[in-house]
Amino acid sequence: MSCSADDKIGLFLHQYLNMAGVYVHIPFCKKKCHYCNFFSMASDRYMPQYVNTLIEEIGLQKNYLGKNEVNTIYLGGGTPSLFGARELSKILHTIKHNFKVSEQAEITVEANPDDVNAYWVREIRKTGINRISLGVQSFFDDDLVYLSRVHNASDAENAIKRLQDAGMSNISIDLIYGIPTLDEKKWEENLNRFFDFKLNHLSAYALTVEEKTPLHRRIAKGKTTAPEDNDISKHFQILLELTEKQGFIHYEISNFAREGHYSRHNSIYWTGGHYLGVGPSAHSYNGYSRRWNKPSMKTWLNLSEHYNEYFEEEVLTIDQRFNEYVMTSLRTVWGCDIRLVRQEFGEQYASQLLAGSKKFIADKSLTQKGEYLFLTNKGKLFADGISAELFA
Repeated sequence: MSCSADDKIGLFLHQYLNMAGVYVHIPFCKKKCHYCNFFSMASDRYMPQYVNTLIEEIGLQKNYLGKNEVNTIYLGGGTPSLFGARELSKILHTIKHNFKVSEQAEITVEANPDDVNAYWVREIRKTGINRISLGVQSFFDDDLVYLSRVHNASDAENAIKRLQDAGMSNISIDLIYGIPTLDEKKWEENLNRFFDFKLNHLSAYALTVEEKTPLHRRIAKGKTTAPEDNDISKHFQILLELTEKQGFIHYEISNFAREGHYSRHNSIYWTGGHYLGVGPSAHSYNGYSRRWNKPSMKTWLNLSEHYNEYFEEEVLTIDQRFNEYVMTSLRTVWGCDIRLVRQEFGEQYASQLLAGSKKFIADKSLTQKGEYLFLTNKGKLFADGISAELFA
């Protein structure tokens, strides 16, 4: 008996719903990038204490995921590549000791190009890490200066070559568009350089100016140029066109991959899977509640003394769970499953969703195929706004 297109999407998503992940936040950086609003610090002051406290937290939270098998571990930051193989191996060993980790688990580490020297690559190969997410951002030095990145364009290209020469085939890179120093021709060249390396995964983000960041302050004082919405829109359209020509699947608003090379870890976030976050400011989700560690290194380092104080937790209402599902599902190639809405939230929510979607279908921002709603290329530019209007 053959499966319908709807059934195939459902089966595909089912594998992610049965996955669990562990995210490790490593908040140390050589230098804070001007645009970054993540919790991080340009200091190595707490690095020796960090690993011991992390091991402690993993032990304390070993029951958070229940009996779910861990299929993905993600070491993010900050700059995890500031740690060598010894520290990263210790962290991974602790996770494997406290959780049931699949032998085929995807284990990713974020890295900055300037850290990816021959020794680091050789040692990382011994840890079990099998995926690298490389923060390239641009292959042009003037863009990197605007972003206050530590590395230069040559560092980025050399890092990719070193990883490939060492046999690392599962490599993703980040690129940023909408940078005022980046015109359309340079953006196309950035993408073509990515294609030339024959990589299978790309994360591409629009430059956003977050409040309280150095970039926000510099723009407010007239010391630097702000990104333009029109440029961001043009760069996004170029991104869609060129990746499609190269056979990439736009499987999430900011992510593109060849078939079979989706990020397992991030796919858990977008499909409602469960995950534990450890480290200061890390977030966790178990299906019904969200919890987040406070963005304070001092509080987190004393977690054993203040167990009920180092994190906060929120039990989600049915409206919140519905809203989160709409927001995350519409960002993906798999779309928003109306049948799942009926099953999980009730007919009232499904009816409201369908009624609210009519005007977006009419203006070609959304399309309905069977029991699924999808953003069109036009709608992807306004994804957050469209989702918000469909919320309960």
